[in-house]
Amino acid sequence: MTSTARKAASNGSRSAARKQTRSSSTANGRNGTPSRGKAKAGTDHAALAPPARGRVIFVGTGPGDPDLLTLGAVAAIADADAVVLDHDDLRAILDHPSVTVADDIAVTVVGRQPSGKLQPPSARARTVLKLATGGKRVIRLVAGDPFLDGGIADEAAACVRGGIDFEVVPGVSSLTAVPEYAGIAMQHAGGIHFASAPDKITKTQAAQWSTTGTMVVSTVAGLVAELAESALAAGRPGEDAVLVTFDGGSTKQNSITSVLSELAEDITAAIADAGTDPEDPVHVMVGPAVSLREDLSWYETKPLFGWRVLVPRTKDQAGPMTTRLRTYGAHSEEVPTISVEPPRSPLQMDKAVRGLVEGRYEWIVFTSANAVRAVRERFESYGLDARAFSGLKVAVVGNTTGAALQAWGIEPDLVPAGEQSAAGLAAEFPPYDEVLDPINRVFLPRADIATETLTAGLTRLGWAVEDITAYRTVRAAPPAPEVREAIKTGRFDAVVFTSSSTVRNLVGIAGKPHPSTVIAAIGPATAQTCEEHGLAVDVMAGKPSAIELADALANFAAERRDALVADGEPVLRPSEVRSSRQRRR
Repeated sequence: MTSTARKAASNGSRSAARKQTRSSSTANGRNGTPSRGKAKAGTDHAALAPPARGRVIFVGTGPGDPDLLTLGAVAAIADADAVVLDHDDLRAILDHPSVTVADDIAVTVVGRQPSGKLQPPSARARTVLKLATGGKRVIRLVAGDPFLDGGIADEAAACVRGGIDFEVVPGVSSLTAVPEYAGIAMQHAGGIHFASAPDKITKTQAAQWSTTGTMVVSTVAGLVAELAESALAAGRPGEDAVLVTFDGGSTKQNSITSVLSELAEDITAAIADAGTDPEDPVHVMVGPAVSLREDLSWYETKPLFGWRVLVPRTKDQAGPMTTRLRTYGAHSEEVPTISVEPPRSPLQMDKAVRGLVEGRYEWIVFTSANAVRAVRERFESYGLDARAFSGLKVAVVGNTTGAALQAWGIEPDLVPAGEQSAAGLAAEFPPYDEVLDPINRVFLPRADIATETLTAGLTRLGWAVEDITAYRTVRAAPPAPEVREAIKTGRFDAVVFTSSSTVRNLVGIAGKPHPSTVIAAIGPATAQTCEEHGLAVDVMAGKPSAIELADALANFAAERRDALVADGEPVLRPSEVRSSRQRRR
């Protein structure tokens, strides 16, 4: 057993012991002795327990970037019995790889009134109260900071009146974060005034806008023109620089510049051109700090900023790819192309698992995270855990597969230091030695469509390989019609292929990407499959990993941007340019 497996087993034993101790302590009192309460014999002790009291936790989620979640927010969501959102955009928080949400947790969106405005605090509180019955913990996700941005004071008070307690997990406020995402340095603000006007602009607010410092106002698009008029009426100069940022802190962030005297006209035109909902939140920054933005605009100049990237993937398997792409400013859309199913007959896997437990193998080799999951599921169906790997050597094809194994509590003995592929693992695998190796058999659980590269390589090294189908890969259902249309018409800037099967299946269920779309492949084999399907590859990862592929695409975009700037051409995304060159055979 590996050290990690032994630790997992030891921890499991200690955990069970702790549970037993807690159970005994609960029954007998704090010191393990019979409780000396006043209850008489025959009394129903359960009736003495106070009724369960519901609790709502208002959790600040930041301005839009899920990476700004606090550790407190992550911990609160993990303990949720129910989750309540203001709008569907906040679901991205729950999809973040650092966030854990139980599968059976109810996620409720309070929605908006017919007018488009948020539900009043009393209506939102009623939703929370209903979900909190029976002592449940309700996590109320709020954009920005709950008290500063969310305006949830009235909602929290209504919850208290309804008989449940509340607490607050502060979040990064959009009033300070969005200016930084927009490249506004507040140290040059010459005095800062923050305001929030989500529903209307009051006379009291407008009266404070005569200051010559920088003001930051969180409002909605439909109120920006009124804000400009109010600021001018309060005495602010018409030549004051203005920046209006939509979707601040997200990969959809977009900013327009103006001056205060022209802002009403410019914002009206921008709303009409983009089809913006007047109730969409925006941040308006007015004053001296805005004029210094050109040199400090770091977020909207990321190499992939604004790129719409298609990520064909295995169904129900999210990897680090989209997280890495987001750090470069890309907006990723995952499209399932493959569904992982159990083998048609479980007999081979059952026999192999029994052989593993009985010591039939010297090595087990995992070539994918799906293989790890398939073996783990069979183990758990038998009531087995990582301790069954005692005395067995474990190899993985790469770091991603290794991470899936480590999550199970098993540390791999062999990970290729060079090329992380089947060929790379075969090149570094030790040959069979009759003296050192008591058993010559290797258990290789894999997909039904896997190549024979690794099996052939290990056989040449003297090993007897038992190649077992652990799971099947079948083509997923076609994506929604609008996604298929976007793929064919070039509204995606790039598509990243992480395996040959994702190439074949995407083309099969959605058609070929448009010639203007940048094609990125994880390695030579995937690139060859792209070419076989008439797709010219623009980018290939230096090493076959999802992270390396995301980095390679970002480097490609940065070089492309630099070349356009050097030639004096506008920096447009691939989807904004319909290339005339023919990249399909």
